[in-house]
Amino acid sequence: MPTAPFDPDTLTPGLVRQLITTQFPHWAHLPIEPASPQGWDNRTFRLGNDLCARLPSARGYVPQVAKEHRWLPVLAASLPWNVPVPVALGQPSERYPYPWSVYGWLEGQPASPTNLPNLSVFASDVARFLRDLRSVPPGDGPRPGLHSAFRGGPLATYDEETTTCLNDLEGEVDTHALHAVWTAALDAPWDGHDVWFHGDVAVNNLLVHEGRLRGVIDFGCCGVGDPACDLVLAWTLFEGESRAVFKAELGNDERTWSRARGWAVWKALLQVRDARRANDEVSGEVSRAARRVLREVLLDHAATRRGGRP
Repeated sequence: MPTAPFDPDTLTPGLVRQLITTQFPHWAHLPIEPASPQGWDNRTFRLGNDLCARLPSARGYVPQVAKEHRWLPVLAASLPWNVPVPVALGQPSERYPYPWSVYGWLEGQPASPTNLPNLSVFASDVARFLRDLRSVPPGDGPRPGLHSAFRGGPLATYDEETTTCLNDLEGEVDTHALHAVWTAALDAPWDGHDVWFHGDVAVNNLLVHEGRLRGVIDFGCCGVGDPACDLVLAWTLFEGESRAVFKAELGNDERTWSRARGWAVWKALLQVRDARRANDEVSGEVSRAARRVLREVLLDHAATRRGGRP
C-alpha cells in the first residue's frame, strides 16, 4: 500500500477503471464518467447508467464508508424519498489506499436557481424530507463525531475557529453583530431528543426533477443528534416567502433556529476567510455568496429579536 499522502487529483476514470476491473470484473465493460459537480469529501464517478463509484478523497473521510454501508439501507427503507443505496464495498489497492463504494445511481439534477421555478414549493419539499428523516427511529445510530465533522453535536466544538475568523475579518464583515449571533447560538444548546440529521443539506446534494425534490445524496456526515445543522439552507438558498415556508413547515423552536444561524455563520466565515487567502476568481465567487449568507443571517436574527417575520 502507498505510504505517501494520497493525492486526490489521482482519482481519475483510469484509476476507477482499474479498481472496477480488478475487484468487480462483471462491471468492467461499463463506461465511467466523472460526476458533475464533484464533492469535496468524496469523488464520484458514474458507472454505466445505473451505478456510481464513490471514493473518499482523504483518510479523514474513510469512516463515512462503513457508516453509509451500515445505515443507508436502513434510511432508504424508512424514507419516502430516493436516497443512495450501497451495492458493493470496494477494498484498498496498491494505487488507492482506502475502502470505497458502489451505489445505485439516482436520477435528477442538483438544485440551482435555474431549475427551481418556485422556491416556496421546493422549500416545502425539503422541509418534508427533513421531517421524514427525523421521524426515522434513531436506535443506535451514529452519534456526532469526526465521522460527521461534528455535525449534530454542540456548536462549541467550533467556537475557537469561529472566534479566530471573526478576529481575522475585523473591518471586512460586521464582526460585532455576527459575534452576537454566534453567542446566541452557543447560549441555546440542544436539549431535545436526538434525531437523524443529514449533515450537509446543500444544493449539490438535493436532486431536482421538474422543479421538485426527487432525491437526496451524500449522507457521509449523517448521524443522530441535533438537527439544527440541517437548516442552513434557510439562508444559503431560501429567502422571503420561501424561507418563511421552510420555517413554518419545519416547526422548530427559536432555540433551534438560533443554533442553525450559528452553523451558517461558522461556515460562511470560513469561506470568506479562505477565499481571501486564495484570492482567485473562483474564491471570489465563493466569498460573495458567503457574504450574502452572512447578511441574510443578520437580517433574520434582527427580525427575530424584534418579534417580526424574518
